[in-house]
Amino acid sequence: MKLVTPTVQLEKQYREMISEWESSGEHYVPFVIKYDYEDFPAMIEKVNSYRQTCDRGWVHHSSYWLVDEENQILGCSNIRHYLNHGLLNIGGHIGYGVKPSARRKGCATKMLELSLQQAGRMGITKALLSCDKSNIASAKTIQKNGGIKWRELMHEDELIEQYWIDID
Repeated sequence: MKLVTPTVQLEKQYREMISEWESSGEHYVPFVIKYDYEDFPAMIEKVNSYRQTCDRGWVHHSSYWLVDEENQILGCSNIRHYLNHGLLNIGGHIGYGVKPSARRKGCATKMLELSLQQAGRMGITKALLSCDKSNIASAKTIQKNGGIKWRELMHEDELIEQYWIDID
């Protein structure tokens, strides 16, 4: 498995991943996979542009897809280059999600590991990650990657756990 920058060459695989997510009825995570993808090249350009530009109130961020040996997209991660006040209180540096059929196979742990390595190359030395307290699988993924629980807080009627991970 490896992380790749979103590309038009993986349109078929992306549409398959989104279709699977839609069929499951689950929320899309991270937020960038919620973007309209009907004009796929425009969506790719938009997603990749946030590395250099960002909308007011947002921070620069980079998105990656986790792909397997056959270039099937297993999930997506989004790395925020720095934290603003909002991300410090909810969200953190890295958001990630794995499509339903790829779960419970170590994909999330590997994707977070690779995302932390990428964050380190961006100059991030300590990453903040958040998850719903009820999302035990995500908490375990964060802990497997060195996450140390910092605090819990309420956000929109959901208890959120936050973790710090030192990046070597």
